[in-house]
Amino acid sequence: MNNLISHSHIWATLKKHQKYLAPVQMQDLFALDENRYKNFSIEACDLLLDYSKNRLTKDTLNLLQQLAIKVELENWTKKLFSGELVNNTEHRAALHIALRNRSNTPIIVNGKDVMPDINTVLAKMRKFSNAVRDGEWLGYTGKPINTIVNIGIGGSDLGPAMVARALRTYQHPRLQSHFVSNVDNSHLGDILKKIDPETTLFIIASKTFTTQETILNAQTARSWLIAKLGNETAVAKHFVAVSTATKKVTEFGIDPVNMFEFWDWVGGRYSLWSAIGLPITVMIGMEQFEELLAGAHKLDQHFATAPILENLPVLMGLIDVWYSSFFGTASQAVLPYDYTLKLFPAYLQQLVMESLGKRVTRDGDSVDYTT
Repeated sequence: MNNLISHSHIWATLKKHQKYLAPVQMQDLFALDENRYKNFSIEACDLLLDYSKNRLTKDTLNLLQQLAIKVELENWTKKLFSGELVNNTEHRAALHIALRNRSNTPIIVNGKDVMPDINTVLAKMRKFSNAVRDGEWLGYTGKPINTIVNIGIGGSDLGPAMVARALRTYQHPRLQSHFVSNVDNSHLGDILKKIDPETTLFIIASKTFTTQETILNAQTARSWLIAKLGNETAVAKHFVAVSTATKKVTEFGIDPVNMFEFWDWVGGRYSLWSAIGLPITVMIGMEQFEELLAGAHKLDQHFATAPILENLPVLMGLIDVWYSSFFGTASQAVLPYDYTLKLFPAYLQQLVMESLGKRVTRDGDSVDYTT
């Protein structure tokens, strides 16, 4: 028996419905419903989702709702929020929601509540970022830090860089930041030419402290700092780590007290909510970072509890399925209208491309539809 969703009755019904709707023009849909904007928009969590200018009708939404029920979306959402090992390939939970769980409701992973550990790291981030922002963290020569250089790659770079730019209104006036991920020496080299070693702090973000590109850039920065300040012990005053590899961090010259941990159940594309967000807290302040967490938690709760057709992320996901699987749409435009969101499309692209595009189901069956 074939269990692929594409062989279900609801899938066949949606294909038939698409053929009916394909020739219909957008202007026709608005002409048929003078209240189309009101009927096809929704507000939640201080966000407005206007999906009225999409090729769909109430019938489309009802069919997509049936599709969501068929794939047991509600059940999988509960598993996600309860800490079950939903990543069966790596036998891991996917608990970025715990990172922003401002209710502190216990979330259990492998029999352990992860919230105390999360709150411990958040408190450590607060203490560190406050020290830097208040001018209390001093470099090797006794000068306060005014430049932050984050060295990472993928989620350890693009997420924090995106948020730091988007919320730069809150940036401390004394501080500047740089984000380095390219293994090409020209990027880091250009930054090192502009900054003062006496007032620069490097944040090295690598869970295992073995990520090739990150460690190569970190070693370059380390050598530069020692050459400029003339003493290897200066490293401890100018480098901190976001990692779990205590031994390697210590061997690098970083005081393990200044190592900020995160966990296996933190996916790279969602890691900005974890200690990977350390450069965010330094640049905009822990209070603003906690507001970011609170906003995300609010939307998480909306996602977990709102009915399918009143649920912002679910609606957006179902519309994506409608276009990709039934209209054969191969691309999607994301166009921010605010310059501070310049990096958001790249961040979203990475998130989507790493999360989707699977060629097999969870049971290992090859799919015959776009994912």
